[in-house]
Amino acid sequence: MRYQISGKQLDVGEALQTHVKAELGETVEKYSQRPTDATVVFSRNAHEFICEATVHLSTGLTASAKGHATEVYAAFESCREKMDKQLRRHKRRLKDHHKERAEPVEFAQAGMYVLAAEDDETESDGGSLAPMIVAEMETKVPTLSVGEAVMQMELAGQDLLVFRNEKHGGVNVVHRREDGNVGWIDPRNSN
Repeated sequence: MRYQISGKQLDVGEALQTHVKAELGETVEKYSQRPTDATVVFSRNAHEFICEATVHLSTGLTASAKGHATEVYAAFESCREKMDKQLRRHKRRLKDHHKERAEPVEFAQAGMYVLAAEDDETESDGGSLAPMIVAEMETKVPTLSVGEAVMQMELAGQDLLVFRNEKHGGVNVVHRREDGNVGWIDPRNSN
């Protein structure tokens, strides 16, 4: 597994890097036989250390976790425990509800745009009704089943996931609702 361990305005020493590789490697290999790479970023917010870890699995799924503590090693342990819990749930769901995926998840390229926030001044001055594009980039849209999409959204800690439904190839969305449940939008099923 490839590791990228860095710090934001924080020196990450050799001892911490060795500790992260050993502990995170053990955690990930316990639940996933084929992890591809891991990114771990340490930062500091006032008196607190923050550890953010992202692990990419060979199935195409991504797991991410974040830990906080007053010491850097404790922040990593908090993050590692959350990652362990996510990967354990992921493996249990695969065993219980989903077939073993024989091939990796397919990704399609799609355009992604960042739009500027609306300014009250531009509307009152008779400005354009079209939003201003701040950034334009490429993103990947995975081809998943609905259950796998929900699992990926939860593993990544996101509130929304756009995916291509593997049953019919259409673009679908799963999202976290305000009531805590998960919503699924499939435009193909609308009348």
